[in-house]
Amino acid sequence: MAYLSLFFVSFFAATILPVSSEVVLFGMLSSKNYINPLLLFSASFGNILGSCVNWFLGIHFVRFQNKNWFPFSQATISKASVWFNKYGQWSLLFSWVPVIGDPLTFIAGTLKINFFKFLLFVSIGKIFRYWIVIYSLDKFF
Repeated sequence: MAYLSLFFVSFFAATILPVSSEVVLFGMLSSKNYINPLLLFSASFGNILGSCVNWFLGIHFVRFQNKNWFPFSQATISKASVWFNKYGQWSLLFSWVPVIGDPLTFIAGTLKINFFKFLLFVSIGKIFRYWIVIYSLDKFF
């Protein structure tokens, strides 16, 4: 059940919600009651799936960007667009970076980036990030 909780926290962390999956992951690692590869899988899969939701929303909901309820400000979209246009699809390797990562995945959707390329770059970045977190924190406990 704890792995499922980590999955959902990681999923929501990849959306616009202010959730930190690292805090939950840190707690689970420090307890030494969990299997690290399963923690890596749960956190990565949830976070990747959350980014896929952002991509989907980018494709279908960009027409609502001028509405008050729209989750990303025009300034955030512009900043992510500049980053994305400057570095191209490779920028999706940094989709895990706080603040800029979620809009990057949304922008990839608005630009209709091929889903399989999107999934590849996002997966590499997010799996590597959680692997580094787990490996680094595991050395301290």
